[in-house]
Amino acid sequence: MHKNYQPVKPATNKLLKKRWDGAAHDIHRKKVSNAKPVVDTGSPHTYAHLQMKLKKLQLDEERHAVIDRDNRHLLERMSEIMRTRGRVDNWNGYEPKSLNKSKRTRELIRVTLENQKILARIQAKQPHYSVKKWENEWVDTKKYMNSIRKYGEDWYQQMQEEKRKSRQSSRGTRASTRQRTATREASESK
Repeated sequence: MHKNYQPVKPATNKLLKKRWDGAAHDIHRKKVSNAKPVVDTGSPHTYAHLQMKLKKLQLDEERHAVIDRDNRHLLERMSEIMRTRGRVDNWNGYEPKSLNKSKRTRELIRVTLENQKILARIQAKQPHYSVKKWENEWVDTKKYMNSIRKYGEDWYQQMQEEKRKSRQSSRGTRASTRQRTATREASESK
């Protein structure tokens, strides 16, 4: 068996080389089978402080304590109202008074009068711009534009019409070509 063995490295004794290579291979296989993974694929550790959330529980307890205290206070007040006639004891005849009301009204009257004067001046003033003059200037401008223009005013619409006509004519020639080929194929198949 050792005579057929071809070692990778040259050796004087093939039998010993085969045993040594077999032993090295067995050691390698044991190491491979006992090797631990480099990457940890296990689930992460669970920590109790992350599961319990003690601070949240403490805040909830404090909130419930405040709610219970407020409910108790409300219940006491309601029971006192039920025992007595439930009168309201915070009536007062005080009307709010402003210390500078007269000054504010005088200021409002002054501002209103100024606004009325400004409005009267604006309405009395004749307009500075003349719409008729603008229209005449625009007519003159259009005359100048037409005199220096290379194409007419409706050149874009004419161009679109020509494109549309050329498309329709090209479609017509394509359709007639298709009809001719269809009739030619029909006559050949007979």
